[in-house]
Amino acid sequence: MPDEGLHPARHADPILAARTPSTRRKLVLAACMMATFTAAVESSIVATAMPTIVADLGGFNLFSWVFAVYLLTQAVSIPVYGRLSDIYGRKKVFCVGAGLFLIGSTLCGFASSMVMLIMCRALQGFGAGGVQPVAMTILGDVYAPAERAHVQGLVSSVFGVAAIAGPSLAAFLVENMGWQLVFWVNLPIGTAAIIMIVTFLNESVQHREHRIDYLGSLLLLLAITALMVVLVQGGSLSHEISVIVGAAGIVALAILALHEKSTPEPMLPLELWRHRIILVGSVGGAVVSAVMMGVSAFLPTYVQGAMGGSALAGGLVLGAMSVTWAAASFVGGRLMVRTTYRLTAVLGTLMLIVGSAALITMTPERGVVWITTGSLLIGIGMGLCNTTFIVAIQAAVPWHQRGAATSSCMFLRFVGQSIGVAAFGAVLNLTLLREAPGAVGKVNQLLDPALRGTLPATEFARLSDAVALGLHNQYLLAGALSVVALGFALLVPARLSPGRH
Repeated sequence: MPDEGLHPARHADPILAARTPSTRRKLVLAACMMATFTAAVESSIVATAMPTIVADLGGFNLFSWVFAVYLLTQAVSIPVYGRLSDIYGRKKVFCVGAGLFLIGSTLCGFASSMVMLIMCRALQGFGAGGVQPVAMTILGDVYAPAERAHVQGLVSSVFGVAAIAGPSLAAFLVENMGWQLVFWVNLPIGTAAIIMIVTFLNESVQHREHRIDYLGSLLLLLAITALMVVLVQGGSLSHEISVIVGAAGIVALAILALHEKSTPEPMLPLELWRHRIILVGSVGGAVVSAVMMGVSAFLPTYVQGAMGGSALAGGLVLGAMSVTWAAASFVGGRLMVRTTYRLTAVLGTLMLIVGSAALITMTPERGVVWITTGSLLIGIGMGLCNTTFIVAIQAAVPWHQRGAATSSCMFLRFVGQSIGVAAFGAVLNLTLLREAPGAVGKVNQLLDPALRGTLPATEFARLSDAVALGLHNQYLLAGALSVVALGFALLVPARLSPGRH
């Protein structure tokens, strides 16, 4: 199968599991959890710091690229790292991926412009694609199937910790030490993880014949990047250039579809998407991820730009979503066992709709409590939907296809996040260009507490209103996408559950 090395639910290596002493396995587990934390915390910690970064570096019109390029390069590189880990071994590939991630993180802290930061984020994303998937595969190698459920529970808890700790940690670092530490805080954790994997993981590489779909990865990168350029920068490009770039993206997608049908080991196993649950769960998960990334990436900006709040307030609002997300993921697992996949997914998408409605009706005068309520509801919806879709997909396929199905779902989620943040950024930029032409650069001052007071009262009010309207339009898009997600939830076959599949 094309994703054999990517997902740990395939099977453990019985020889490696038996030869790895218990103490070493615990240390390897600790290293994998540390590595997973560094990749998982990245989105929330950077989202909280972005208003301050923009205030320092400028380039507000490129805001969404900081997130989109990281998610896109991570998504495209995941299948490649999976293949390489089968050929050259987990240890070497993990070290390469984690090393690139740390180099990218270091360079991000030295960025002197928004363009440089985006380039460094791309490198960081290429490294992150080899951290989380390969770490999960290592655990699948060293732990027997009977132990894996407990281990996966521990690893899943890392995401909850990262989601909760990220915003608060970013707010503290930004207000007390500088935004550069947001990127550098991962350096000691990631370095320790690499050293522990090199020291404690013993593996005997069994070489397997695999073809790595480099062309498919390149075509996907070109296609999605071109379409995101049109989405995010379309307002600042000439009509001719927008048409040319958009057409190039569509042509690249068409070539990718033909290539994936003919290649023996495609990056995207399209035949799996003929299965109703896999198609509904994967595409539905991508839509939900677009809502999540589009909302979470800009919540701190609303708090600081439209409400005049601090970085700490923005971090707390984002942290509220993380808390309910972690709790709803746990509750969703129990709920779907007692009811059905469809009911749990429908409840989750309804929470997304209600949460989006709260954000749509948000005004700066309604304060932090109102926006926090919307954040809490969005988090509940995310926890219920993501858990349901992935469990349904894994239960819908036989053992020998589970890795491919799961990795395809993960891949589409990253693509959904990339396109989502690009689309939400385009809505904000276009609104600012319409409501406050020529003032986009001054938004940088609005987001800096030290410079905010230097703006004339009329200019301050004009910019605040423009940012608030742009983010309001974003939440309208979030509401529309949440309704689309509800449609996919209703397409999940009725009466199916983990106990009745």
